[in-house]
Amino acid sequence: MALARSPPASVASVARTLRIPGFVNAHSHTFQRAMRGRAAGGDFWAWRDVMLAEAERQTPEHVRNDYEHGYREMLAAGYTAVGEFHYIGVPEARAAAEAATAAGIELVLLHVAYARGGLERFRQDSVSDYLGQVESLRAAGLRVGLAPHSVRACPADWLGEIGQYAIAEQLPLHVHADEQPKEIDECLAEHGCRPIELLARTGCLTDRTTIVHATHADGAELDLLASHGSTICACPTTEADLGDGFLPAERVRTRGISICIGSDSNVRIDPFEELRELEGIARRQSGRRGVFSTEELYGFGREVGARSLGLEAWPNIEIDLEHDSLRAVDAEHVPAALIAGCGADVVVA
Repeated sequence: MALARSPPASVASVARTLRIPGFVNAHSHTFQRAMRGRAAGGDFWAWRDVMLAEAERQTPEHVRNDYEHGYREMLAAGYTAVGEFHYIGVPEARAAAEAATAAGIELVLLHVAYARGGLERFRQDSVSDYLGQVESLRAAGLRVGLAPHSVRACPADWLGEIGQYAIAEQLPLHVHADEQPKEIDECLAEHGCRPIELLARTGCLTDRTTIVHATHADGAELDLLASHGSTICACPTTEADLGDGFLPAERVRTRGISICIGSDSNVRIDPFEELRELEGIARRQSGRRGVFSTEELYGFGREVGARSLGLEAWPNIEIDLEHDSLRAVDAEHVPAALIAGCGADVVVA
């Protein structure tokens, strides 16, 4: 990474900064920011009940106001683009886009297909109804990706049509898969296969597909992701908070599967921490240091995330080289030091 320093704001300014590409938050449920710190039950499913209640209270006005604050927090942390995995309604989707514009963050609206389960407000009457919503949002000028919520929420026929549409329109497709063992058991009972296997059968795995979490993916599923050129979005701070387990990091790496990152439930908004946790998981699993190189980790946080969302450009950020976390760090070691020991407060707001 080049250490080109930006010029001072004035002759009197002595602060040193480093300009680098911003980070890309490939998976966010921004309304869940309101749940930060809540003791919401003893496992993922108990937490989900509280999350559903929070989702139910959302209005376009809530979204317009709260998402702008959430997006400003992301910008202050170094995320300059976000993929909003959105399942709380079309008017709220438009409000999210307004919030992103006001905050100044690049937004890709990952509009969610929901056939069953969840709340009534999440669900569309048919897959045609869902695709009509996607078209209306695209016609309104939003950058949109397809997002069948999960194999729990979308039956196989929905997945097939959504997969075909994604290919025909060359749009990103994001989907939760293999986050929890119960999800896998239910998929085996209904379809006789695991979630990622079902996504492959229904045409939802391509090089534009991003699987969110994959914490419980087995070797055969990882092989499918590798052979289709699909990406995994890891969200380590959320996965830790919800007890989702660990990404099988080294097995993902040895197969050459691309990884990006997301803040997901927004219990923590800090790209440096997401990347540090990803490398930390790999070290704990392998007993080795440096499983992912510094350049690989930056690629996960930037270029891979942008490709996952279909973005070609996104804004830069400035790093405060005078920050205490970087005191006495030689210039050549700054890129590694940012991931190894810094938090989002090194970003110049």
